[in-house]
Amino acid sequence: MVVCRVRNAHKRKYALICLCIVGFVMYKYLGRPAGGRRITRKVGLSANSSQLTLEGQPFHILGGSIHYFRVPRAYWRDRLLKMKACGINTLTTYVPWSLHQPEREVFNFHTQLDLEAYINLADELGLWVILRPGPYISSELDLGGLPSWLLRDGSMKLRTTYPGFTEAVNTFFDKLIPKVVPLQFKKGGPIIAVQVENEYGSFAKDESYMFFIKEALQSRGISELLFTSDNHNTLKSGGVDGAIRSVKLQKLNQKDLQDLNAIQPSSPTMVMDYWTGGYDVWGELHHVLPPEDTVSTVREILRRGMSVNLYMFHGGSSFGFMSGAVADPSYKALVPSYDYDAPLSEDGEYTPKYHLLRDLFSRYNRGERFPDMPALHYREAYETAIMYQHLSLWDALSFTEGPFKSHMPVNMENLPVNNGNGQSYGYTLYETTVTSGGILKSGDNVRDRALVFVDRSYIGLFKRQNLELAVPDGKGRRTLSLLVENCGRVHQGRDLDKQHKGLVGDILLNNIPLRDFTIYSLDMKPSFIDSLYQAPWKTITESRGFPGFYMGRLFAYGYPSDTFMKLPGWEKGVVFINGMNLGRYWSIGPQQTLYIPGPFLNSGINQIILFEEQEGDFKVHFEDTPDLGMAADIQ
Repeated sequence: MVVCRVRNAHKRKYALICLCIVGFVMYKYLGRPAGGRRITRKVGLSANSSQLTLEGQPFHILGGSIHYFRVPRAYWRDRLLKMKACGINTLTTYVPWSLHQPEREVFNFHTQLDLEAYINLADELGLWVILRPGPYISSELDLGGLPSWLLRDGSMKLRTTYPGFTEAVNTFFDKLIPKVVPLQFKKGGPIIAVQVENEYGSFAKDESYMFFIKEALQSRGISELLFTSDNHNTLKSGGVDGAIRSVKLQKLNQKDLQDLNAIQPSSPTMVMDYWTGGYDVWGELHHVLPPEDTVSTVREILRRGMSVNLYMFHGGSSFGFMSGAVADPSYKALVPSYDYDAPLSEDGEYTPKYHLLRDLFSRYNRGERFPDMPALHYREAYETAIMYQHLSLWDALSFTEGPFKSHMPVNMENLPVNNGNGQSYGYTLYETTVTSGGILKSGDNVRDRALVFVDRSYIGLFKRQNLELAVPDGKGRRTLSLLVENCGRVHQGRDLDKQHKGLVGDILLNNIPLRDFTIYSLDMKPSFIDSLYQAPWKTITESRGFPGFYMGRLFAYGYPSDTFMKLPGWEKGVVFINGMNLGRYWSIGPQQTLYIPGPFLNSGINQIILFEEQEGDFKVHFEDTPDLGMAADIQ
């Protein structure tokens, strides 16, 4: 009898476990909570003449943009919980082609780029998702998120139905779209809408292109509501039949809305990007939008019954060489911080803008109780790190891929590196022999800056506004070196096809083109930085010089905290922490600190490597608050 009772108890236990599993599966796949409701999955997000509906019920999108590729994966949950606590019901994110397919035959959807995990996390936390898969996304990324290897095709016409481009898009979508199709609303997932391309109205070089992208999405199984998104003055040329047009704006102008309604009179109005702030470029001020202005505009959008997405809700960081550039009115590169003056700061802090919006959304939802605001992460001002070892650039060249010989200059994209995919980012060193001094002319063929050396002694700088410099006289054959930096390809505009970097044409000495180059690719990839640990480093007392690499250590005791690196005695370069590229620094500002998330650090010793172009004081400081520079209101 005892044995029988034990067996029956086990049976009841197993039956209970099975019931729990079945209940969870039914909850997960037959419905999900949205404001506390369980719903069916037949119709999805739809648009009638006056409003959006979700499964037949009136629905307003209160969206916010957070990009998984700009936030450490360890902080995804924290940032999304803070979004949920503000009253946001929909997450929007771009998908950066350039990061997911760095080479033609290489795809990366793992760890930091695990898009499926990110979308599933949003689902778990009760957020809907609007996916923006491009292929062009802008987002202030290098080349607008398009991979630079596309430019190896000398006839390439980006964002058109040029066969070389459409074939590459099809290959990428063949990998990407099957990953997100099961995550659509009607299949039990959180994706309620998908955006077709981005801001095509400002480009509009091919009338067939938007139809091609729409078909590329739908033929692979995308079945949810489609949107396009454009600035108010390019709405007409940016749309495609079968997708709802949405608008991007920062100031609510009655005429802009009238233009949209005139083009699309039988659809509800969606502000796909309400810009909560703006991005920064080197050499200017830090751009901010007063919280009162932000809340006033969002309040009016809601009063008019429109749906809205806050771009950005949390900007994060453009780590590494991710940042793009602007070309109008002149070329300027973007800083690595993507703080954007968003409601959540670069490191996930609540701002006055966040609190005002949370109060507004609470009143808009008639006092609905939002989740509690998650606690903030601790930030620490670690002890100053002293750079104790130095490696000359010239001594690091043996660790590059190459070198390569070429009679003519070769741009970065067409270098025979990275399995025939060219060089995407970083620096390229061009060396040749000269037998005289004279006037060196760049002919505006340097993209974007070049430090110039004779026999490894610095003689001057080429940049876009500085097209000539003097080469001193000397005897015999001497080595002329140009260390060329790609500061970032422009992220928007009609000249995307012309974004080759490095030397893109002839350099003239006394009006005679230089020839017979030895070329070194310095893309600063993790594998290269890791290989430098085998290099002949010297102590600072033995060797110091520029350009060069400097090594030091940050000690983090216990569980590592967020911190901000400050480099007041350094001029311009790149920071690596434990082999990871944090991004560029430059004394001209506005950005003065680089954000280091706690998850990037080890408990104990952390290796710091700086590549400095021109000068440094061998000390690296750490603070517990960011310094993004002197602020100026966006006009």
